[in-house]
Amino acid sequence: MMKNKLLVLGIVLVVAGFVATSALFTVHQTKQAIVLQFGEAKRVIREPGLSFKIPVVQNIVFYDNRILDLDPPNFEVLLTDKKRIIVDAYSRYRIIDPLAFFRRVGTEEVLRDRFGKIINSSLRRVIATVSLRDLLSEKRNDIMATIQATVSEAASSYGIEIVDIRIGRTELPTQTRQSVFDRMRTEREREARELRAEGGEEARKIRAKADLEKTILLAEAERLGQIMRGEGEGGRNKVLGEAYGKDPAFFDFYKSLAEYRQNLVGDGTTMVLSPDSEFFRFFESGSAQGTPKGR
Repeated sequence: MMKNKLLVLGIVLVVAGFVATSALFTVHQTKQAIVLQFGEAKRVIREPGLSFKIPVVQNIVFYDNRILDLDPPNFEVLLTDKKRIIVDAYSRYRIIDPLAFFRRVGTEEVLRDRFGKIINSSLRRVIATVSLRDLLSEKRNDIMATIQATVSEAASSYGIEIVDIRIGRTELPTQTRQSVFDRMRTEREREARELRAEGGEEARKIRAKADLEKTILLAEAERLGQIMRGEGEGGRNKVLGEAYGKDPAFFDFYKSLAEYRQNLVGDGTTMVLSPDSEFFRFFESGSAQGTPKGR
């Protein structure tokens, strides 16, 4: 009899332990839970700690309450300036309504597939209204703010909050990229030709100005030289005139010496003159006083 009671007590304890183990569950601080009964949500548990459920009848679905990543596939879009680009975007979200999330998608894998398409659709719709220049300029922040507002509006029905959405990378398709590079090269070559032409024109202006200044300087120097030579000739003639007035014989002697210096100095000088030529009058005996022959 006692053995039967102990056996029954043991069975009761085992069943009670099993029931207690099945009824208790822990919600981690990084998680939030939904208690389901036959697939229908009964309650949502957001606070971490120990909770209870009805064994066998109820089960638990856990969702992360941290910020999660959503990286939809790349896509191609045509911009307003007729350029095609490949957009690689990513988003960060948080599950703020586990019940709505469970009813709409159920799992994070399904959300990535469905909501990733919504993100790409919103990106495509907004980016298609701008140019590549705008997308690469300071206007990019305004464009991203518009995209986030559009995506956040759709996110509320999924029970999630869009924390951030960014375009990680934009690339041109291979054919478009080559076309853009060719156009950039052509534009740079055109600018180089224009700069060279402008430089050549400026060089011609500088040379013309320098030549003009050179001509003016030479002309002015020549004019001053002529004036100075004229003044020198005038002074010389004045001195010679005064000398002639004081001593005509010495003046004739001086002039003859100047002619001798001009005509007799140097190698290979040949002169054919008569012995009684006036040119040699100061070489004759008795003419040293400067009196010409026959005077």
